[in-house]
Amino acid sequence: MDIAILIKSLILGVVEGLTEFLPISSTGHLILAGDLLDFNDDKAKLFTIVIQVGAILAICWEYRAKIASVLCGLTSDRQAQRFMLNLVIAFIPLASLGLLLGKHIKALLFKPVPVALAFIIGAFVIIWAEKREHKIRVDNVDDLSMLDALKLGIAQAFALIPGTSRSGATIIGGLLFGLSRKASTEFSFFLAIPTLFIASAYDLYKHRDLLNLDTDIASFAVGLIAAFISALLAVKGLLRYISHHDFIIFAWYRIVFGLVVLGSAYSGLVQWTVD
Repeated sequence: MDIAILIKSLILGVVEGLTEFLPISSTGHLILAGDLLDFNDDKAKLFTIVIQVGAILAICWEYRAKIASVLCGLTSDRQAQRFMLNLVIAFIPLASLGLLLGKHIKALLFKPVPVALAFIIGAFVIIWAEKREHKIRVDNVDDLSMLDALKLGIAQAFALIPGTSRSGATIIGGLLFGLSRKASTEFSFFLAIPTLFIASAYDLYKHRDLLNLDTDIASFAVGLIAAFISALLAVKGLLRYISHHDFIIFAWYRIVFGLVVLGSAYSGLVQWTVD
């Protein structure tokens, strides 16, 4: 058992859990953290996909009552049926574009400098969205229409650009479309369940030849558990935070983080991956 690998797995698991549901891009942070830890080969990239399952399980646990009521009501409850249909509709844009463009995006943009630029650009989008006058017409996720779900799905598709943030794109899109912060945030959580589960399962199947259960099970387990615990804390903290605050603080974080990465890259302080 390689202790160094387990420590890297723990760090990346915590990074994944803390950033997956905040509007600051988990993919961007994992790319940068992987570079700093020299943990960025093909197996490491698969690892960062698989540990998303830990973060998703945190959402499933936090909203277990809601999920159970929806699943139990699928055959008889119109509200549960509409909620599930909205998730399916919102999932389609990202899934379709991911299949068409995913390989090209990974080849061109899964690098620290493009990620840093996406961090900064995304920050200004958040500031712009928060400075606009909010006219809230949807205060609860159960009140979303199918058109609302489609628009949120299109917003989520921007997260194919690493550094954009899947949750951030969905949440800010929701604000622009007239959802309350709570409704936008919670729908981004629920939408993460099919999105991340399917993405993780697909990548795991596609790259199954890279796995060696004898050597990888410990590091994957550490990463999954770390992602679960840190994601649960992040979700609870975000829900408390948005009840009294806006998302501007995350925009400033993104700007500072992006500038640090760009400055370290162009000064030569850190030798970020460029190919």
